[in-house]
Amino acid sequence: MPAPYPQEFHDDVVAVARARAEDVTLIQIATDFGISEASLANWLKQAHVEAGRKPGTTREEAAEVRELRRRNRLLEQENEVLRKAAAYLSQANLTLGGSPKGSTRS
Repeated sequence: MPAPYPQEFHDDVVAVARARAEDVTLIQIATDFGISEASLANWLKQAHVEAGRKPGTTREEAAEVRELRRRNRLLEQENEVLRKAAAYLSQANLTLGGSPKGSTRS
């Protein structure tokens, strides 16, 4: 789900909050930008994670995890299709009286 505000907006608000942290409260900065104080606090926290100042998952790592999960789901679906095809072909071979390779009939 895309963020309601562009990343550039997040970055600008965080930069202002950092620059004016001693002069103005977070509530006032959030109000000035039309966002909630909780959003601003989350953006500041994420900015610290991105900068390596706090532990946590960066946006890049989160995107990689999402992509790996998507890929894993696709591979599981493909594997299920192959399993079903193998079972179907095995059953069809038994029903049609097929014989294993290499065996000889007299």
